[in-house]
Amino acid sequence: MATDCTRDDARANDSDRPAPLPPGTRLLHIGPHKTGTTSIQGALFAAQDQLPAHGVEFPGQTRHPMEAALAAVARPGMMGDAVPTERHWTKLVRQVRDTGDRTAAVSSEFFADADDDETIARIVEQLGGDRVHVLVTLRPLAKIMPSQWQQYVQNGLRMGYEDWLEHMLRKAPYEQPNPSFWRRHRHDRLVARWARAVGTERITVVVVDDRDRGGLMRTFEALLGLPANLLQPVPDTANRSLTLAETEMLRNLNMEFRGNGLPDELYSKLVRNGAVMHMKNSCSPTSHDVKISTPRWAAEAAAGIAAEMIDAITHTGVRVLGDPALLSAVPKPAGESPQEPRIAPEVAAQALYGALAAAAEVPVRHSTPARSRTVHQTSSVELVKVLGHRCLRKLRRH
Repeated sequence: MATDCTRDDARANDSDRPAPLPPGTRLLHIGPHKTGTTSIQGALFAAQDQLPAHGVEFPGQTRHPMEAALAAVARPGMMGDAVPTERHWTKLVRQVRDTGDRTAAVSSEFFADADDDETIARIVEQLGGDRVHVLVTLRPLAKIMPSQWQQYVQNGLRMGYEDWLEHMLRKAPYEQPNPSFWRRHRHDRLVARWARAVGTERITVVVVDDRDRGGLMRTFEALLGLPANLLQPVPDTANRSLTLAETEMLRNLNMEFRGNGLPDELYSKLVRNGAVMHMKNSCSPTSHDVKISTPRWAAEAAAGIAAEMIDAITHTGVRVLGDPALLSAVPKPAGESPQEPRIAPEVAAQALYGALAAAAEVPVRHSTPARSRTVHQTSSVELVKVLGHRCLRKLRRH
């Protein structure tokens, strides 16, 4: 089968593949965010039934053990969501232990949120101690920043992009409004924290080359001892980044939401998992959509920080796969001045419908186990009926 790599310089060959990790390794992929984690998790989960034939397991029943990782690092998770408990973490630990002598792959970008040595040491010890090999994936900081900002907006942030960049890059101590950003993306300190727990010889840093769409998959296959092209990308519209217009619409909604003191649980249900999720699943960005553009000063500042980070990382002695120079490159300017972002009527309609559908969702009770429908599999007529009945019940109470 032919490789799907699309590198501009030269195609990778077998001699470029890193040697497989020892059998029985616990490969712990800690992200950080916006470095290809979702694509790897989706590919591993899709190949879950094929992996055991090659001595590898992907523990768990979901693509991403987010709750387990959040519980392990003692973080609350997304705004309005239920707080993960230790039960989520102990379940994942048990599943990893059950893989026995086979290699186990665990991936969650939320492990990068661990910021103290004691927590990291506990995670490593419980997952297998000296069998743990930590994998860090890195992309240019200048490319991470716009993606991370719109992700923060999806979690309630109300600050505009340029103002946010000012706080992250120019206003010491660079922790407001999102202290998690530099905890995750001061990559040299991230690597150093985990190196103190596992040693530099059990950390691999992978520089993600955005020109090589299959490169990260091939690296994981090599480290896990899997056949080439076993891991394949899985389409995931729910994980796509928002356009500038979509992000600005949501940011303004966040200001109204906070200004009126509505509960976080309502935001989780109606906004993030209702309006935003349905909008992302139903509307694909087009060439006419305005992308989030990073000002030149911020791109240069991010590239300078990235150069410092990669210099510190290489001096630790950890293995680095890929070209470190990619991390400090300044992205080419967009050219002409960006247009005013405008939300398309159909995109706004899908977002509104997603919120209505989430509001109308009711649990389906069955005397015997059966598959219940999601709100997106329910007809508009039925949803309107449910909403109507709810309104009538409320009116009758008054």
